[in-house]
Amino acid sequence: MTPSPGNLVRVVYAAAALLTGAALAATLWQGVDQPGNALAFGSFIAVGELARWGALPGVGVPPMRLAPWGRESAPLGAAGALAYALLGECAGRPTTHGVLQVVAVVVAAALAGAVPHVARGSGPALDHVARRVLTVGFAAVCFQPLYNSGELERWVGHGAFYAVFLLLLLVLTALCDAVLAAAMLRARTLPHSAKRMGGTPTPYGPFLRDELRALLGIGSAVCATGAVMALAVAVAGLWALPVFCVPLLLAQLSFRRYAAVRTTYRQTIVSLARATEIAGYTQPGHARRVAALSTAVGRELGLSGPDLTVLEYAALMHDIGQLSLVDPVPEGATATLPVAEQRRIALLGGAVVRQTGVPAAVAVVVEMQADPYREQPLPARIVRAVNAYDDLAGGSGGTAGGALSALEQLRLGTGRDYQPEVVESLARVLARGGLAPVPPG
Repeated sequence: MTPSPGNLVRVVYAAAALLTGAALAATLWQGVDQPGNALAFGSFIAVGELARWGALPGVGVPPMRLAPWGRESAPLGAAGALAYALLGECAGRPTTHGVLQVVAVVVAAALAGAVPHVARGSGPALDHVARRVLTVGFAAVCFQPLYNSGELERWVGHGAFYAVFLLLLLVLTALCDAVLAAAMLRARTLPHSAKRMGGTPTPYGPFLRDELRALLGIGSAVCATGAVMALAVAVAGLWALPVFCVPLLLAQLSFRRYAAVRTTYRQTIVSLARATEIAGYTQPGHARRVAALSTAVGRELGLSGPDLTVLEYAALMHDIGQLSLVDPVPEGATATLPVAEQRRIALLGGAVVRQTGVPAAVAVVVEMQADPYREQPLPARIVRAVNAYDDLAGGSGGTAGGALSALEQLRLGTGRDYQPEVVESLARVLARGGLAPVPPG
């Protein structure tokens, strides 16, 4: 029996809550060491939280599909928290705060900075908060005892090796956060029906690849800024905080603008995809169902990052060529049309897609929908099989029997029309969510 996916999430929440409770209780009992440092870093983290932006909006975008800049929505706060966890000196004077005070200051500052966002209903997700507590605690545990005991100075000194040690520790912290984030996202993708059925969970690899790819974007900037701020404060004092946050602030503003453009871009694609439904050429929700199932199948087959984006866009727009038809296909089921007609619709759809400015790979996937599957790229094979499944299952009323019948027809066509691996991956995805078409979004 597959363990409940909620167990992992609950364990993470419990660990973060216990660490937070212990940190706050110890700090209140013992008092705050070097309150000036705590106030300066706490204010910096709170300002970073105030400057956060929310997750990328968009219709039907699950958390794991967010672009790298949407994974860390408060990079200034994250960098400040890591810098405080790795702070050994301030203006040449050794610091005396420990691990629990680091966690207490970070949590208190993050809560203070999140209050306006919570009031507007856009506060940080609990997953993000729990991960922030655990990763900052991990960095502090790895650094503070070594530094305070003098072992770190004996091993690496205060020169270049010390800076390299901080960077390596931050990289290890970021990797641990990526592993934890991927595990939590994977746990949340296992539907409740699969828990009852004992279904196989989604492979972990694609989630981890997405998280590791995100580290190359804003994640690397957060780690580098955290290390630089810790080193700068050690030499120049607290005045280094506002100076060395400027590069990350500029990067955050650029990413935020880029994220807004990408969001508008995707909303445009979703609107175009709905044109066939509004005109009566396809069933309501068909494009969204095909996009959701195609993305799940693509992840099952190991696609991630940009490849999943191409797959999703192509799945949303795969039927756009039907707008060229004088008479709509009954129920929009192009899988039942002659091959020549399917190819004509696909080519017309590809021509329309090329005019939207999406990557050329999306148009290629749409144009090759009617080609023999052995000549298609993997995204085109996925969209073709999922589109046929939704057409066949939807035509049977969307019942479990209709879904089973549709899968059986796809399996019968694997010799010529559909790649066997894609069909079996689709079957596994459906088994986890129940053998029924994905409901309209």
